[in-house]
Amino acid sequence: MADSREKRARKIPRKITAQRLDNMALHYLGRFASSSANLKRVLMRKVVRAAAAHDSDPAEDEKLVDDLIARYLRSGLIDDQAYAAQKAASLQRRGASRFGIKGKLRQKGVAGELIDQTIESLEEQGGSSSELAAACALVRRRRLGPYREKAKRAALRDKDLAALSRAGFGFEVARIVLAAPDIAAVEKLAHGPAGEETEED
Repeated sequence: MADSREKRARKIPRKITAQRLDNMALHYLGRFASSSANLKRVLMRKVVRAAAAHDSDPAEDEKLVDDLIARYLRSGLIDDQAYAAQKAASLQRRGASRFGIKGKLRQKGVAGELIDQTIESLEEQGGSSSELAAACALVRRRRLGPYREKAKRAALRDKDLAALSRAGFGFEVARIVLAAPDIAAVEKLAHGPAGEETEED
């Protein structure tokens, strides 16, 4: 078992060709959603490894990567706007604040202007209740506030406030969620005034 792992680790990457890049990109996109910048980052890591193994210049193959990304964008195989919207909605359901969502989208190479549009769209869809619902999802997932044993809640309130603050939620949102008397009240807050339910991924 260990020998097979060592052999895989020592395997020399094949030289980069346009077809090989296409295969690698399609394999990656078959497993993960991606922005164009993130896909380029993934492919360039492979290009750099192959170039080191074959003593070639990775800049020569970067043009192939750029051409592939441009082709995928034209065909709609990758769509940064759709990716940003999907990723933001998923993160919000899992309990990410707007601040946290911005950071994650930046990490994935989404352009700043598109991030701003995505956050604006989230606000239009859910208003202030969407941030409250996200905080409720985080409290539920992390078992904070009303999800703690009743006897321990008061003593751990500052710790829970700090956890929500680190996640990017404002004090007022954190205060409202942690002030909920029980789990049922948190769920009511999460559903919002329109009765829309939030889900955990």
